Amino acid sequence: MTASFDFAGRNALVTGAASGIGAAAARWLDAHGVARLVLVDRDGAALDRLAVSCDCLRVAGDVADPALWDGLDALGPLDHAVVNAGIASGAPIAECDFAEWRRVMAVNLDGAFLSLRAAMRAIPGAGSMVVTASVSGMKAEPGTAAYGASKAALIQLAKVAAKEGAPRGLRVNAVAPGGVDTPIWDQAPFFRDLVAEHDGDREAALTAMAKMATPLGRYAAAEEIAGQIGFLLSDAAASTTGAVLVTDGGYSL
Repeated sequence: MTASFDFAGRNALVTGAASGIGAAAARWLDAHGVARLVLVDRDGAALDRLAVSCDCLRVAGDVADPALWDGLDALGPLDHAVVNAGIASGAPIAECDFAEWRRVMAVNLDGAFLSLRAAMRAIPGAGSMVVTASVSGMKAEPGTAAYGASKAALIQLAKVAAKEGAPRGLRVNAVAPGGVDTPIWDQAPFFRDLVAEHDGDREAALTAMAKMATPLGRYAAAEEIAGQIGFLLSDAAASTTGAVLVTDGGYSL
């Protein structure tokens, strides 16, 4: 472990920590010496199964619920935060139900705002935060209105937070992954159809989609994105704030 990636004595918040990128980020921080983690996810059972060796506060709840954050007196003080909780959705604008639009915005944008606000209040001085956005917030595709709009707004929210936090040394950056092998795919109807076309072989469906969509012909593993988040949180990125790290296998080229 290099000094730049040494998180000894530091405290970090991770939302959406029960699976995917959030779980991988929690494990990465644990492996790099973080003293304490505050892990938030609405799937309490999966959150309890996440194995970390550091001191850990596990909070089962909905990030879009203001009462969750108002009542979380044990949150701070923090040094770092990974604002990661999110859900997927897919429908053409003309066919998208407003309730579905609001469901996506509630988690991906309202929940991110509440998480970000709580973390900024809990970090007393200098520190660092990473927001998990998406390349869908930068490149338009049919059927991604709610998800893409939520992630585009999240990128702007991270930039505003970076400018507000800079005077006290608080850095805020975003990652914008393309395809990542996480359970969020399983929420998308088109992906379930693709899995069915490949005789139920999820890995084959994901590989086929990646070869069609990216110049590199592959999607990322959650652990790869976690390492990139870890870099942005670390002292190795001490001069970086307000940046968006696009990590999409060349999809957006």
